[in-house]
Amino acid sequence: MTAVIETQNLSKWYRNVLGLSDVTLKIESGITGILGPNGAGKSTFLKLITGQIKPNIGNVTVKGEKIRNNYSLFSIIGFCPEQDSFYEEMTGWQFITSLLKLYFFSTFEIETKAQKALEIVELIKDKDRVIRSYSRGMRQRLKFAQAIAHEPEIFILDEPLNGLDPLGRRKIIRLIKTYKSEGKTIIVSSHVLPEIEAMTKKIILIHQGKIFAQGDIHYIRDLIEAHPHIISIKCSNPRELASRFIREDYVLKVHFGPTQDGLLVETNNRDKFFSLLPSLFVESNIQVEEITSPDDNLQAVFDYLIGK
Repeated sequence: MTAVIETQNLSKWYRNVLGLSDVTLKIESGITGILGPNGAGKSTFLKLITGQIKPNIGNVTVKGEKIRNNYSLFSIIGFCPEQDSFYEEMTGWQFITSLLKLYFFSTFEIETKAQKALEIVELIKDKDRVIRSYSRGMRQRLKFAQAIAHEPEIFILDEPLNGLDPLGRRKIIRLIKTYKSEGKTIIVSSHVLPEIEAMTKKIILIHQGKIFAQGDIHYIRDLIEAHPHIISIKCSNPRELASRFIREDYVLKVHFGPTQDGLLVETNNRDKFFSLLPSLFVESNIQVEEITSPDDNLQAVFDYLIGK
């Protein structure tokens, strides 16, 4: 696939503070998660690829064109910032329609698009309230509404789920997945790893301004050879199964879990482990209830990468 956004040797610093360091990557259509703790450089990266700030070194292209001061590209990008930036005395309706006027839509188009965006985020009933009276969740939904109102091709969403209740988060996640099915490009940043995991497996891990890893979560996990894979097994006879596992050279450790039917196995060869697992069950006549991999998730991978 052709890269929608591409960076080369992208670096940004603020006096003595490094914001981003030598980032070279390509982002294709679909959903890409930008993950990292607060202060990792996520917001700096998103501001650079939207042309809001100028890099000290390197460049950014969007659809093959440089983004900085390229106003024709701005109209195809929807940006939801992490920090609030409202005209507090405006109503929600006035805020959205004022921004849509910047795109030179007709009066009819402005009203239609504003109505649609506010309905999507379920703010239509509160559209005539002044923004300063909005709750934190309402303000977050209004930010999201302004990012999608002009129906862009590319969505840049910086911590879009902040301040939302669980139901609100699920609705936004479902909406973001809908945009993916329409062929849009969505970049979502978060420091809450399970939220991104619910949206996409295509991720970029950032820490201290540097890219630590990029790709599918399971592919990244397989690259971390220094850390064994942990497999959790619930079965009818964990002690019998443990006695068989400790004979195998690809099994490093066996632990009994917190429950009587639980077993934790550490292996340095997950593929071999899973290929031979069925035969072990058949030979020992053990009934298996559940097999999971508790460290095969974003939190574990991120902790491994930053050395926790």
